[in-house]
Amino acid sequence: MSNPPPGENGPMPFVGWIDALPLPAAVIRPSARGDFHVHASNAAFDRLEPSPVGGSAPVALRRAVEQAARHPEERREFSCRIGVGGAVRDLHGTIGLLPMESGGDALFLLTLADRTQQIATERSLRRELVSDNLTGLPNRAGFTEMLERRAATEGDGDHAILLLDLARFSRINEHIGPAAGDELIVAVARRLTSRLRGGDILARTGGDEFAVSTRLTGGKADLRAIARRLRGGFGHPFHIGALTVSVDCALGGALQSSAGTAAADLVRHAQIALKRAKRTGHIEIHGPETERPSGNRFGMETELRSAIEGGRLRLEFQPLIELATGRVAGFEALARWTDSKGRSVPPAEFIPVAEDSGLIVPLGQWAIGEAAATLADWDRQNGGERVDCHISVNVSAIQLVRDDAAAAVRAALTAHEIGGERLMIELTESAVIGDPDRAMAVLQELKAMKARVAMDDFGTGYSNLAHLQRLPIDALKIDQGFVEHMVDDRDKVAIVRTIQSLAEALGLSTTAEGVETIEQARLLSALGCDFGQGFLFARPMDAAAAFDYWRQSRVRPIF
Repeated sequence: MSNPPPGENGPMPFVGWIDALPLPAAVIRPSARGDFHVHASNAAFDRLEPSPVGGSAPVALRRAVEQAARHPEERREFSCRIGVGGAVRDLHGTIGLLPMESGGDALFLLTLADRTQQIATERSLRRELVSDNLTGLPNRAGFTEMLERRAATEGDGDHAILLLDLARFSRINEHIGPAAGDELIVAVARRLTSRLRGGDILARTGGDEFAVSTRLTGGKADLRAIARRLRGGFGHPFHIGALTVSVDCALGGALQSSAGTAAADLVRHAQIALKRAKRTGHIEIHGPETERPSGNRFGMETELRSAIEGGRLRLEFQPLIELATGRVAGFEALARWTDSKGRSVPPAEFIPVAEDSGLIVPLGQWAIGEAAATLADWDRQNGGERVDCHISVNVSAIQLVRDDAAAAVRAALTAHEIGGERLMIELTESAVIGDPDRAMAVLQELKAMKARVAMDDFGTGYSNLAHLQRLPIDALKIDQGFVEHMVDDRDKVAIVRTIQSLAEALGLSTTAEGVETIEQARLLSALGCDFGQGFLFARPMDAAAAFDYWRQSRVRPIF
């Protein structure tokens, strides 16, 4: 070095030691205006293009110099971008006072560290963290960030979110293979992108779930129109190599309910709507008018969980009457719940909450066990002689998928020492056709225990008759919608007659739900229907009343 560093052998008019520094560096004298005079610099500093000296100095550097001149005792750091060899580099700078033994103008050491590669790596990692590797769309984290950024930059307004879930994708993926499944996801992403409006944001937020953020001008009607346009993209099959794959989807959306609604709340509301859409098959929108019930649902979920764990639910029983004899053939078990405020909560309110939250699984297990316990108790009341009726218990589609329903039935039969033929498990069409292979496996296990199986609400879904013929079921329950007003409606009579003919061809019994008049009962009996259930015969009752009802039917026919 031509000169030692300051502070070792006195002040130096020239500082040739700076050439030894590995970073672009200069000894400068700053001014309060932000400009500065270079006393000495190394070659790396001189190669910077454009030169950071004079009017070409970056704004961040000028501000740091200005602050250093005013407060020389403080070390300054800053970041700036400077052209180097025709390329733009990201630099991190420091300005610090040089120690001097004698008076004179204060001198500062300016260093510039090249952080271009580090910043590029950070940006690349950041993109990976917020992007979906398969489609290149934002992932869940990226979507949340974009929502927050949109709210911050665009302010309050009519924002909305749509969530889209591909129907039966797991089954499709199993059949076509994961590679083709990935191609299908990419094809779906492209088709959805082609149906977006300017300013819409599309993200892949899950394996088979996509999300759209949009700004509205027409409120809920506008959001429904967007949802219909997206759903219209599934009107034609997807061509994956030599495969032709048809895919449907469920769509749920949420409107911004008020100024400043958090992005997380908006997403949560859309998720609630999506769950409802999966049940109903319709486009569901969660708007401001549903916000209060949504809050109530969360509170209801908490209290329902406590009620299940604390054994504070009960079963009521509605009789099934054999129309040919008027005798009680069985009872349908119906869950009942009185909350902590003493309000009897209708099943139409708490069953959807149980399904959304997953509580339907322990609820279903409890109902199966309680039904078996009730039959065993009736046998004891009957002097140890077997009561000749069965109890039907509903098993939801969610319980069929998530729980080992057959194991729950086996445990209940073993615990209460009753035969499987005394339980009838009722499944809806949606539970069966949603995953027919799973349903088949469960039903075969149930039949091995001699339990009976009924398809509930028959005629309201989309049963595949080939599956229906294969499934080991014992009965069809005719939905009450076909029974209501059937005496005066020829079309409903024709539908019931068709269902009855189908059941006879397959060797199945039939039970008509919602029988309320003697005329309906007589017409159903004339059509060949085996059993009836409804207010004409009895409303749901507790276990003691149901046992007395059964005993009375043995003395005098109900119908």
